[in-house]
Amino acid sequence: MKDFKAEFRKIGIVPVVVLDDAKDAAPLAKALVEGGLPCAEVTFRTAAAADVIKNMVDEFPEILVGAGTVLTTEQVDRAVECGAKFIVSPGLNPEVVKYCLDKGIPVTPGTQTPSEMEQAIALGLDFVKFFPAEPAGGLKMIKAVAAPYVNLSFMPTGGINANNVRDYLAYDRIVACGGSWMVPNKLVKEGKFDEIKALVAEAAAIVKEIRG
Repeated sequence: MKDFKAEFRKIGIVPVVVLDDAKDAAPLAKALVEGGLPCAEVTFRTAAAADVIKNMVDEFPEILVGAGTVLTTEQVDRAVECGAKFIVSPGLNPEVVKYCLDKGIPVTPGTQTPSEMEQAIALGLDFVKFFPAEPAGGLKMIKAVAAPYVNLSFMPTGGINANNVRDYLAYDRIVACGGSWMVPNKLVKEGKFDEIKALVAEAAAIVKEIRG
């Protein structure tokens, strides 16, 4: 998990990807790599998710690809079989977390309350997703709950965009931010991957600006 967290901190912004068609996986992966954010959290919200992960990994082995919106151990298995290197969930499901930890798979469950964060700590985690970040109180809330949990770090996701991500990244307890603004579904459907690459480059530049 330490190496995994170090990779995430280096990348800074984890693009959250929702693709309906696996044919878009390779050109999107290319845009992410060339734009400077060689990472993707591919959500299991669509039937194409497993194939998307496989296509990204096959075509661009240098990209750090994981699965998001993972709700079951069966989805964990499918994602890992296709090449996913990490698992992200919207909430904290102890069964999924334990399953991943037993198999040595980095897992970042969603938390929002102190009770959920304590559950994560009890399961042996020191890195959690904070979701949905902005509706749940944003950076102010993260700083408040971070105070008593001195060894816990966060990946806020939900409502984060180019206008507010700088503030999140500047807080040292935040490893990375999850966001989808640089990979809008509309541009994917229109095949405008050059425009996506430009948005990714802008996001990567923000990470460099804040973290050097």
